[in-house]
Amino acid sequence: MNRLHLCRLLLGGTLLAGCSGVDRLVRPSDPWEALRFDIERILGDSIFVPTRASVKIVSLDRDEVLYERDSRLLMRPASNMKLLTSAAALHILGTDYSFQTGVLADSIDEKGTVHGNLYLKGYGNPDLTTADLDTLVSRLRGAGIRKVTGNIVGDASFYDDRYWGEGWMWDDEPYSYEAGISALSLNKNCVRVSVVPGASHGDSVSVSVEPTTRYVSLLNTARTVTDSVAEPLEISRLYVNRLNIITVTGETLAGPDTVEQLVTVWRPELYAATVFKERLEADSIAVSGQAAPGAALPWSRELARIRWPIDTMLINLNKVSDNLSAENTLKAISAKRGGIPGSARHGLSQLHLVLDSMGIDTTLYYVVDGSGVSHYNLVTAEMLVRLLAGMARNSELFPLFYESLPIAGVDGTLKGRMNGTTAQGNLRAKTGSISGVSSLSGYVTTLDRERFAFSILMQNFILPSRWYRNAQDAIGALLANFSRTGRTMVSR
Repeated sequence: MNRLHLCRLLLGGTLLAGCSGVDRLVRPSDPWEALRFDIERILGDSIFVPTRASVKIVSLDRDEVLYERDSRLLMRPASNMKLLTSAAALHILGTDYSFQTGVLADSIDEKGTVHGNLYLKGYGNPDLTTADLDTLVSRLRGAGIRKVTGNIVGDASFYDDRYWGEGWMWDDEPYSYEAGISALSLNKNCVRVSVVPGASHGDSVSVSVEPTTRYVSLLNTARTVTDSVAEPLEISRLYVNRLNIITVTGETLAGPDTVEQLVTVWRPELYAATVFKERLEADSIAVSGQAAPGAALPWSRELARIRWPIDTMLINLNKVSDNLSAENTLKAISAKRGGIPGSARHGLSQLHLVLDSMGIDTTLYYVVDGSGVSHYNLVTAEMLVRLLAGMARNSELFPLFYESLPIAGVDGTLKGRMNGTTAQGNLRAKTGSISGVSSLSGYVTTLDRERFAFSILMQNFILPSRWYRNAQDAIGALLANFSRTGRTMVSR
């Protein structure tokens, strides 16, 4: 197999400009040197002239560096930050930890009447759904609860009241990837908005919201067109005004397709309390008061509780790359270490202690959130590889950490990448993407069953992100196809 064919294969038929000069240099015969040669060819493409690329690849089995390029350069990790958060969570919270949500009451009489408030108390579960609220309602009804004389109180006091991470973009607020952080979170602190075109030109579109709730209202001015779209459809919220008014504007083509989008809500704990109140009433449990924010009293009695195990949360955190999971986990770390209400700042101080115990110099990087949304975060490929190597040596924590990572060509954020190469079903890595940044760090096993850890960080680009992901995929496939004996297997 020649080098030209390799480039075409790994990049899906799109040849990197750096491969156009394959006849100018002779590819080394030594497999190790050939690997370096091939990586340099990929990173020698013209798209990297204005862009920084930081790479480190090590053999975990031989404890040797196979390739290194600007690995100590400070780079924005994007969602590679979640590797730090999930590693710290496993060290501090442990593999048996569960994220919980409870229902408490001030006082209950023998007839099933709650005198005073009923509290929905969050302990940081980022995966609570409307179906979970229905489960809680069913348990309350099974316990004989029939009436609440006070309010339904959303209790988010387990965490502080900072809804966003440091350095988050203010105009990203209505988008699901920047949902507000809260100890009491429901449906990722979003509603699902569905837009159905009308039948004829000029018709209004039909809009529905899930879950059905009085917490949000609609402002729909969008229209159906049958030719070309002059003003693209936009689904948003009046976030500048801190209002839970969903706006649907612009135009959409007539047809059978439904447009769906998640939109964040303002004040997640009040959203959860409102939907909980509505579900109670739908199950014939009368509520005299209103949905309100607040905190349970010290003597409040717990009536029901549901739990989500940490392994389920880690799947959403790493495979799906869910930002709310990362931020709630960071604050859970804080609360676990005695920092109630949990805060990102205290959680990060505990994260630093974990990294320090793994031999990582905490003065050589800078992080401010748990998800990587912030552009303030600065880490290095070297420290990420050191983290990956440290986790691989931890026989207790590594299995869950490893299983939480996306698998190339199989699931998560890598489901559509590296298909048809030896990396498919093999390479496991965390992706990362924010404006001008793309990253990939994780593990891969070679043809000789040798285990590699790698980190590829790229930033400062305005070209399409997929070009840089293609380069990462090409390197990943090279690593999976590597053999110290020189044997090759191009496709699966």
